[in-house]
Amino acid sequence: LGLIPHNQREAFINTTGIRYRRIAPAGMTAVDLCERSARHLMDQLMWAPSEIDLLILVTQTPDYTIPNSASIIQHRLGLPHSCIAFDINLGCSGYVYGLSVLASLLQNMPGKKGLLLVGDCSSAIVSPADKATYPLFSDAGSATALEYAEGRQWHFHLQTDGAGYEDIMVRGGAMRHPFSAASLTPHEYAQGEVRSDLQMRLDGVNIFNFALREVTPNITALLSYAQVPQERVSSFVLHQANKLIIDCVRKKLKEPEEKFPTSLYDLGNTSSASIPVTLVSQRSSIATAGSMLLSGFGVGLSWGSVILSLRDTLITELIEV
Repeated sequence: LGLIPHNQREAFINTTGIRYRRIAPAGMTAVDLCERSARHLMDQLMWAPSEIDLLILVTQTPDYTIPNSASIIQHRLGLPHSCIAFDINLGCSGYVYGLSVLASLLQNMPGKKGLLLVGDCSSAIVSPADKATYPLFSDAGSATALEYAEGRQWHFHLQTDGAGYEDIMVRGGAMRHPFSAASLTPHEYAQGEVRSDLQMRLDGVNIFNFALREVTPNITALLSYAQVPQERVSSFVLHQANKLIIDCVRKKLKEPEEKFPTSLYDLGNTSSASIPVTLVSQRSSIATAGSMLLSGFGVGLSWGSVILSLRDTLITELIEV
């Protein structure tokens, strides 16, 4: 919170819900964090590398432009050559999208097992001189294991609106605006918002309005489609964008605070990993007896929700490296 004057810090904490962040040390990437998470989970489940047939990595901060980072993790984990491995470039909706892709593929792979690795090192792509983004983001990686099960049914509702693609964006460094010396030059866009074209731009007002406009209808439409009464949902785990957005969605749904666990205060906005980070960090207080609804929203713009059950599911403890 060093960018924020002392007399404004309490207001920032009350609005965003963020007091502390977790930043990866120099040289550690989202691939490293996800690999560590995968090893820990495989140990807990007693899964051998040879048993895993599918690996999906969701990240916006890969190790390289080419090759894909999932192939690197496949090799580092010692997974078999028969293992399918690929990346998905998505941010805050990425965990729900990743679950959808992994579950759909496993549906056609009886007896198979898969890993969904989701994480970002957002601190590497935000400007320390940008008060709109820098105080928000943390670094995290996660691992989720799924196994084919006959008759298992999850319901998803995934949406996209590319008209808002500029609302969360790193403008330079890819094919549309290739890297040049000018890419490194910081520009002041407003007081306290200084960044280069290689650093993230976040339009907080547009994202706030987008979340309030789209997330609640997405959730209610999914509940209707799945024929799940809202009162049967024991927990709603939302992307941890900020406390104000989560509170607004909760109030629109007319639900109590205890059904909306958060990890913001201690861990910040962990981007694509925020839903699994919340599940593991708040596991002692999350009710898993009934249906659970997960909802992610952000860059793209993209958003989506899933209804599932975590009964008989292992949720490991949070680990820090």
